[in-house]
Amino acid sequence: MAEKISVLTIDDEVDFCYFVQKNLMLDGRFNVLVATNGKDGIELAENELPDIILLDLFMPDMPGEDVAAALKENNATADIPILFVTALATNDDIVNRDENKIGNNYIMPKPVRTKKLIETILDILGEP
Repeated sequence: MAEKISVLTIDDEVDFCYFVQKNLMLDGRFNVLVATNGKDGIELAENELPDIILLDLFMPDMPGEDVAAALKENNATADIPILFVTALATNDDIVNRDENKIGNNYIMPKPVRTKKLIETILDILGEP
């Protein structure tokens, strides 16, 4: 079996992290790490070098934009794609993937549907 796709979820909503981790791991193609604040997320990203990062925009300790900026400034994590997952965007805001970006980062609205999340992750990573 091919190596699993490593996903790091950085979100202060513990329930959201739990369900994303559970559903992606049930799929069988993913290994999911979780951080519930920006500082821990940056540290985990530096230590584990995940294939992709799912990042909340609004967290109490550090906004998602600041977390993304810190990751982009670090040579080790600069090339890891980031998918912002936020309640601020709606499906109506998202027409196609190229328009769903904040800078070079992708964006997906909450609530997240597992099938759509998996499709989006695989699409961003260029996986079949």
